[in-house]
Amino acid sequence: MLGIHHYGLFLLAGILLNLTPGQDTMFILGRGLTGGRRAGIAAALGISVGSIGHTLAAALGLSVILATSAHAFAAVKLAGAAYLVYLGLRLLVAPGAGEPPAAGSGKRRSADAPQVRSAFLQGALTNALNPKVALFFLAFLPQFIEPASPTRTLAFLALGGTFITTGLAWCLVLASGAARLQGFFAQNPRLRAGIDRVVGALFVALGARLAWAR
Repeated sequence: MLGIHHYGLFLLAGILLNLTPGQDTMFILGRGLTGGRRAGIAAALGISVGSIGHTLAAALGLSVILATSAHAFAAVKLAGAAYLVYLGLRLLVAPGAGEPPAAGSGKRRSADAPQVRSAFLQGALTNALNPKVALFFLAFLPQFIEPASPTRTLAFLALGGTFITTGLAWCLVLASGAARLQGFFAQNPRLRAGIDRVVGALFVALGARLAWAR
């Protein structure tokens, strides 16, 4: 169907790859710990949107530019690294800024809204500005598509959609788990401030790691 072969193997490989900890995993855990369940889920959805962009780029052949141009790869890589470092430094210099508001009715939900929006946008940007993800889609998906298939673009989209769906399911599990811990830290302000610093340092380290990627 659509020139896709060994779909079961692709599904298994995709699930195992999604379970492997990486930058997206660390980002979702960080946002869930500092912002709670809604922020963690928003970060997971944002990362999925970024992955949709990578799937479309791979299907249309745009990812080839990153694979063949060192300058394009370096530009996207440094932009993504700088953004991660920026997010980390924000947590390091203002560790108490992300504390949740006091329990209430509609006020708490409205106060959470900006944090949820920022988590979604940050998730989308950190994923979209990671050239390693783009190259992964470009290298991984074609292995399960017949080269001579007249529906290669649709095959790319179908496989990408499968990978994103299984990944989103796992990311939501991560967000929920982190949110449970966030509730504990919310009752312990000192520990919460420490977690903010740890998460900020983690983002800075992820940015540095991405900057050194080849």
